[in-house]
This record gives sequence, C-alpha cells and structure tokens, in this order.
Amino acid sequence: MEKLLINSQAKIQRISLDFSRFLLDKIDWKQRLIAVTGARGAGKTTLLLHYAKKHLKPDGTNLYISLDDLYFMEHSMVELADRFYLSGGRVLLLDEIHKYPNWSRELKLIYDDFPELKVVFTSSSILEIYKGKSDLSRRAVSYLLPELSFREFIELETGVTFPVISFEEVLQEHVRLASQISSSITPVALFQKYVKWGAYPFFKEGTEIYSEKLRKIVQLILEVDLMAVENMDYETVFKLKKLIRLIATSVPFTPNVSELSQKTGISRPSLLRAFELLDRARILQILHKPNSGVGALTKPEKLYLGNPNLLYALGEENVSVGTIRESFFANQLKADSTVHLAEKGDFLVNEKWSFEVGGKNKTSYQIKDLPNSFLVKDDIEIGVKNTIPLWLFGFLY
Repeated sequence: MEKLLINSQAKIQRISLDFSRFLLDKIDWKQRLIAVTGARGAGKTTLLLHYAKKHLKPDGTNLYISLDDLYFMEHSMVELADRFYLSGGRVLLLDEIHKYPNWSRELKLIYDDFPELKVVFTSSSILEIYKGKSDLSRRAVSYLLPELSFREFIELETGVTFPVISFEEVLQEHVRLASQISSSITPVALFQKYVKWGAYPFFKEGTEIYSEKLRKIVQLILEVDLMAVENMDYETVFKLKKLIRLIATSVPFTPNVSELSQKTGISRPSLLRAFELLDRARILQILHKPNSGVGALTKPEKLYLGNPNLLYALGEENVSVGTIRESFFANQLKADSTVHLAEKGDFLVNEKWSFEVGGKNKTSYQIKDLPNSFLVKDDIEIGVKNTIPLWLFGFLY
C-alpha cells in the first residue's frame, strides 16, 4: 500500500494546474460515487489528477490508480479498497475501470461496505455504467467529458481565458459577445486551426503528428475498449475499421444499411449495434429527426464523424468544408443540448430553435419563414440580427 501511495502522490504532484477542463468545476465532488466517462484522449486521467491536486490534501488519505496496473494481477479492487480504508484512506480514484473484469459488482460492494469511502472512477464512454451486472443507477452520479471546446482550445493555444457562454446568451447577445472576444483574439484564424487539430489536449505535443496519434486512438478504441466492453473478436473489429473508413470518406450521409452491410460483411442487427457503439465512443455522431424514435433497431437518419479532427484524420482527401461546419456545430451543441435534424434548415436544437449552417455567402432562404430560426455562418467574426458566427458556438462549455 505504501508503494501505491508514493506512486499516486508522485503522479499528482507532477501534474500542472495551468489549464484544467471545464468539468472540474461542474462535478459535485461531495457525491460518494462519481463516474467520469469520455472518449480516449479527452483528458479523463488528467481530470482525476487535477481534482486530487486542487481539492485533496497530500496526506495519504487519497489514492490514484489505473485499473491496468500490475497490482491487479494479484489483488482485487475490493481488496485494494479494504487495505486503503484500513490505512486511513478516504478518497479512491480509479482510472479506466472498464479494463477490470467484474468492475460493476465489486464497485457496488465497495460502495455498500465502505460508507465513508468516496470513489471517483473513469471509464470509456462506450461503457454503459448503469447496465453492468450490478445496478449502479441509484449509487453513481455520471458525467461526460467531451472533447475540448473551441473556447478551451483557445486557452490552451494562446493563454487567453474566456468565460463559458450559455446557449441563450449566444442567441440573444452574440453581436456584443463576438465583438468583445474579437478584440482580444482572431477567432476565425484560430477556428481554422481548431477544426484540424484542436479537439484533444494532446495537440500540445505537436501538430505534425496529431492526425497519426488520433488514428492510433481510434484503433485503440476499436481493439481495446470495444473488445473489453463488448467481447468482440478480431474479425469483427476488422470489419468495424472497414465501416469507419467507408463512413469517413462519405459523411454526412443517410446510411443505406443494406449496402453497408454487404460492403463490410456485418449483418444488419450487428451494423445498427455498431453505429450505437461508435456513437457512444464519440467516433460517430448519429442524428435523427424529432419524434422519429431512437432505439437499438432504429436506422440513423444522418451520420457525421464525432468531430472535425476525425474527419481530417480519417477522411484525408475527402474533407468537405460543409461537413466540417456541420459536425462542429452538432459536436459543440450536443455537450449540453438536444440536437436533431430539422425539417427545414440543418438542425433543430432543444426542439425549438432552427439553424442553417454555411459559409459567409449563405442565405437564410431555407428558413426565412421559420420562427426561432438563425443563420450560422463560417468565416465571419461578428454577426448581425439572426446571423451568428459559427465559431461562437464553441464557447458553450
């Protein structure tokens, strides 16, 4: 236990607090069992370490450990909790819990048997934490850590900090807000960088190798995370790689399930399940029209890759600027709103607000008679009336 505590404190002390994700200040850390889910590379591990460094004392009462640690070759998670608690431990930070077999049953035991022990754990967003073998729905409070927002990217890239802007403020005060922000930075130029290589914190390690790293992350999601959660075989994983390549070179599109099934060798039910898993893994974004029904056997009405960076990394020469704009808009809005396909225009947000997304020459013809409608334009710094700059929707979290 002493060695685990030493290693934990070393990791915590090495982490820098110069930049932290928005979720650090949104989580209710008083809860006894907290789940943080998200895609690989989003910063879940760093979030745990930031929490420990910012909010916990370095007195041996908190412990960070990853579930792929060699310790778990000979010891169970319950055994760790027991030893830690008896030594005075009170906050247990468990990273990548989906890599541990029977995680849900042991987590329930820890919660029930150690009422004074707080547990914060991270997992792949693929994992449905409430559908494990033990019911955690009454115990765990879950939070999703999405990719970097455009606002967070600006802070990491330039050091300039801006507050989060609510969706309502964007709609009502966009001219004033865009003017203020544009007086400090050049948002359009930064936005062009963000959509290529700004959605994951590891862009700070070098933009030249960013796309290659992102492709490797997608590979790890398929070969490690999906296999850990779904018990898939390598043949199925290979077929999923083929599916992603097909989608990446043609998004956005309304998928022809029968045609995709034939091209990939994946049966229709398995293909629909694959769409669901890839959406939860944040490799894809699945969109439906409102009231169209969403379920395991519901065909997606439109598919995008999870964010614009994935389109550049996986679509390569097939990058469409229109798709970049739409995938960015949907990605940033879905963090805190419901987004559907619109009957008129491109998107319907919170089943009330209609949006048409395009370049600076785009007109509002398609939504001119719609109430609560807005034109969202790329390549402009400041809008007017119901025309809002696209980049401003990157300040929502």
